[in-house]
Amino acid sequence: MKIYHGIDDFTRLDYAVVTSGTFDGVHVGHQKILNRLREVALKHGGETVVITFWPHPRLVLQPEDRSLKLLNTFEEKAALLKEQGIQHLVRIPFTKEFSQLTSEEFIQKILVQTIGTKKLVIGYDHRFGHNREGSFEQLKLNAPRYGFDVEEIPRQDVDHVAVSSSKIRKALEEGDLDTASHLLGQPYSLTGRVVVGDRIGRQLGYPTANIDVDTHYKLIPADGIYAVTVQHGRAFYKGMLYIGNRPTVNGTKRAIEVNLFDFDGDLYGESLTLRFHAFIRGDEKFPDLDTLKHKLAQDKIDALRLLQEQ
Repeated sequence: MKIYHGIDDFTRLDYAVVTSGTFDGVHVGHQKILNRLREVALKHGGETVVITFWPHPRLVLQPEDRSLKLLNTFEEKAALLKEQGIQHLVRIPFTKEFSQLTSEEFIQKILVQTIGTKKLVIGYDHRFGHNREGSFEQLKLNAPRYGFDVEEIPRQDVDHVAVSSSKIRKALEEGDLDTASHLLGQPYSLTGRVVVGDRIGRQLGYPTANIDVDTHYKLIPADGIYAVTVQHGRAFYKGMLYIGNRPTVNGTKRAIEVNLFDFDGDLYGESLTLRFHAFIRGDEKFPDLDTLKHKLAQDKIDALRLLQEQ
């Protein structure tokens, strides 16, 4: 998959099959659109193009609202789109100036002149342009003049799975991994770098890698203990993950710590990708470290069982 950080270096295609949107999560609803994109491209000998916007429009248009957390960084989104077989990913920098672009300007300057769109595939609720003025009806009415066909994925094709990025965010914030994984079509994941911690886990016999996620907008699931798999380069490990303020040791800062099973080594400075498979329990404050140690032993048993079941 080719990635373009803007439209200036994009070479116009002979037959571009295009969709556009934020695609946060690349969930099963998005995947229906992407599947159709590939089908059309294969039928007509064309190439698939996804146009996405970064940063997320809400982060630009409502900068004072810090409540929005995203399911993907751009790099994660790009990897998921590559897995879906997309050939071209165009990342358009979303600015306040770009938000003023009318739907007509977006169609003519980007879809027609730059991309070479011959078929546009969109979701049933997709709108675009300044104040979201562009609609499927407008596109359909003007398609002959634009020189491309437009296809809308019917509402019933998406609604029957009852999926949205906001619904997935809510599930993760409540520790409901079953719902989140079902709607995403795969386990939720996050990537971070291993940093130095307080080494309390090592004292308890469960050494942890402390994960620093270096972006404020990435959604961190609810506090608690999780059964996870961990990717380090090409190696994969089972493990249990803790998210919380470490109340047993009077912690004041939210931490993300993972204990890798069957691993012994130094990971400081390394990048790890965590995949959330099951929620084990919520965060708790224990009377002492011995009690916590006994609970961790049970957590490991539970994590191994849950990972085995999956």
